[in-house]
Amino acid sequence: MNDAHPLRVAIADDALLLREGIAKVLEDGGIDVVASVGTGDELLEVLQGGGIDVAVLDIRMPPSYRDEGITALEQLRAGGSTIGVLLLSMYATPEYALRVMGAGSGTGYLLKERVSEPQTLVRAVETVASGGSVVDPEVVEQLVKRTRADDPLSRLTERERSVLELMAQGYSNGGIAQTLFLGLKTVETHVRSILQKLDLEESPEHHRRVLAVLTLLGER
Repeated sequence: MNDAHPLRVAIADDALLLREGIAKVLEDGGIDVVASVGTGDELLEVLQGGGIDVAVLDIRMPPSYRDEGITALEQLRAGGSTIGVLLLSMYATPEYALRVMGAGSGTGYLLKERVSEPQTLVRAVETVASGGSVVDPEVVEQLVKRTRADDPLSRLTERERSVLELMAQGYSNGGIAQTLFLGLKTVETHVRSILQKLDLEESPEHHRRVLAVLTLLGER
């Protein structure tokens, strides 16, 4: 987060009441909601003006109510935008999650029911703003059940798997330590081990934590 100003967010959802609910949760969390629109196209127009740190948008919006939100995300990334993007959905759809995470860092996928969990929503916005990735726990649970031949995740211990699942939900090392009641250095050791076991080497183009999460989601 930029210490010079609160995070500035634009919201896009065709349901006015939901937009207002999201805005209230974020504003109560110290986040500045600077725009609220009903379609993906309107959101893209708002973002062209700059000054937005994160876009929070519905996956299904007019005109077809299919994947307009993800399409907007992909257009942003294709145009070189690196702003945080948090997609919201009524449904835990693994295929959508994979597309969202495939767009790179600074992206997230949450179920709309998380709007009733203020801390979860605010933390997700802050995470994607800082370049991290977030996937709803319910979606993670579905995805980890997908097994593959020669699954690299089979190399992980049960504790390392728990750490990786929290990484997928956008937790920092400190947050993981608190959740699992572990020391910070212990978590850092687990993270290093995870990255090594998944054969994720240092790269200027990719963030290793994001690649680890994509491995968890079944696509790399």
